[in-house]
Amino acid sequence: MRGAEALMRTLVDAGVDTCFMNPGTSEMHFVAALDRVPEMRGVLALFEGVATGAADGYARIAGGPAAVLLHLGPGLGNGLANLHNARRAAVPVVNVVGDHATYHARFDAQLQSDIETVARNVSPWVRRVGSTAEVGADVAAAVAASLGPPGQVATLIVPADLTWSDGGAPAEPVRPAPRPAVDTSVVEGVARVLRSGEPVGLLLGGGALGEAGLRAAQRVAAATGAQLLAETFPTRMERGAGLVEPTRVSYIAEFATMQLASLRHLVLVDAKAPVSFFAYPGTPSELTPPGCERHELAGPTHDAAAVLEQLAEALDAPAAAAPAGGGRPERPSGALTAQSLAESLGALLPEGAIVSDEALTSGLFAPAATADGPRHSWLTLTGGAIGQGLPVATGAAVAAPERPVVALEADGSALYTIQALWTHAREGLDVTTVVCNNRSYSVLNMELDRVGVDEQPGPRARAMLDLHRPDIDFVDVAQGLGVPATRATTADELVVQLERALAEPGPHLIDAIVPPVV
Repeated sequence: MRGAEALMRTLVDAGVDTCFMNPGTSEMHFVAALDRVPEMRGVLALFEGVATGAADGYARIAGGPAAVLLHLGPGLGNGLANLHNARRAAVPVVNVVGDHATYHARFDAQLQSDIETVARNVSPWVRRVGSTAEVGADVAAAVAASLGPPGQVATLIVPADLTWSDGGAPAEPVRPAPRPAVDTSVVEGVARVLRSGEPVGLLLGGGALGEAGLRAAQRVAAATGAQLLAETFPTRMERGAGLVEPTRVSYIAEFATMQLASLRHLVLVDAKAPVSFFAYPGTPSELTPPGCERHELAGPTHDAAAVLEQLAEALDAPAAAAPAGGGRPERPSGALTAQSLAESLGALLPEGAIVSDEALTSGLFAPAATADGPRHSWLTLTGGAIGQGLPVATGAAVAAPERPVVALEADGSALYTIQALWTHAREGLDVTTVVCNNRSYSVLNMELDRVGVDEQPGPRARAMLDLHRPDIDFVDVAQGLGVPATRATTADELVVQLERALAEPGPHLIDAIVPPVV
C-alpha cells in the first residue's frame, strides 16, 4: 500500500473522516487517495486560512478533530492565523503538511523552508515522518495528540516520496490520554471559599460552558451567591432559554476592571485569569483587582463540567430553577443600527442554530438580544486573529449539516477570508452570513483613540482605518462566489431578508449597512 492511502485509512479508522484542504504538487498522492478511501470527505478551500479555520469550526461542533492538508511551508504560513485561533480554542486539529521529497530537500528549491519552526508557533506536537512504513503509526499518534487533553493542533510533516512509495500500512488508533481527576482537597478548598461570605466570582471557560457545566455552575451560584462570569471569547458557549447566562468579561479593560472590582476571590474553571487584550498607557495588564485571591478549580486537561458537579455536591447545592428571561425581542422596524440588527437576530434565530460571531463592534448587542431565544451554540474569536468567522462557520456547517449556521461577520474581518463563501456554495452549506457593513475598521478607530497617541488623529491616520473609496459591494462579491445575496439598509428589510434566508436551505449572504458604533 502506498503511504498516502495508509495515511487516509489510518485517519478514517481513528474517526477522522473530514479533511479541509488546499493542496499543491507535493500533496497530489493524498488527493488521488480520496478515490481509494471514499470514507474520507475532502472539502476544498480556495485559501489555506479558510481550510485551517474550517477545521477549527468543525472540531468545536463535532467534539473531535478534522484534518487539514496544506502545501509546504508557505501553505502552512497562509493558514497560520486560524491555526493560532484553534490553538487558543484548545480544539483538536490534525494538521498534515506536505513537504518536498526527502532526496529533493538538499537542492533548496524555491518552496523549501523550515516547516518545523513555522509549525511550532501554533502546534505543541510536531513530527516529521521518516519512512513510508512509519506513516500509519505517526498518523495515529497525531490524532491521539490532537485530542490531548487538552485539545491541540498536532502537525505531521510528510515528505512527498513517502506518500507515493509502497510499504505503508494503516495503524490501529491510539487511545488518547485520560483526563486526570481533580484532587478532592481542591474541590473542598473552593467550597470553603464559596462559604466564606466574601464576594466570589466563578470564571468559566472551555468545557465549563456546555450545558452540563452551566447547570452545575448555576447550582453553585444559587447556593452561594457567587457571580458567574465567562471568558471574553469562549470557544463554544451553549445559550438560550432555560440556561443561565454568565456575564462575559468585557473586551475593554476599563469595563472589565469594573466588572471584577468587588471580588475578593476568583475561581478559575477551565479559564485563565483575565488580562488586558493589549497594553495601554496607564492601564494595568492584570484585570483581577488587588487583593483578589485566585483559585484554580479545573484546568484545560480536566473535565470542567464534572468538576463543577463535584463542587455543587460538596456544597449540597440543590437543583436550581431555570432562570427567568425577558423573552425574545420583537421584530424591529425603522433604522438599521447595531441594536436593531441584534434584535432582528434575536427575533428570528432558529432552534439549534450555531452562531459564528466575528461581528466585533457591530455585534455588541447581539448576545443580549439572543440570550432568551431557542437553544443555540455561540462560537467566538478565541485568538483575536480576525478572519476566523466565515471559516469557522464553514467547518461548523460541515460538522452539523442538520443545524442552521449564522455567520455574524464584520466587513473588515470578512475580507480576510471571503473565499469561504465559495466553499459554502460548492458544498451547499446551510450558512447565512450577515455582513455588518460599516465601511470601516471600527474597532481600530476605537483603539486609535485609546492607545494614547500624542495628538488628535488626523485625516491621514483615519484613512488607514476606512473602507470607503471604493465601497465594497458584498452582494456582487458573494454572487461572484456562488452565494445568493441581498442588501439591507433598514431594519424592516433585514427582517424580511433574514427570515427568508433562514427558511431556505443552503448559503445566503445579507449585506447589512449599519453605522459605526464607535
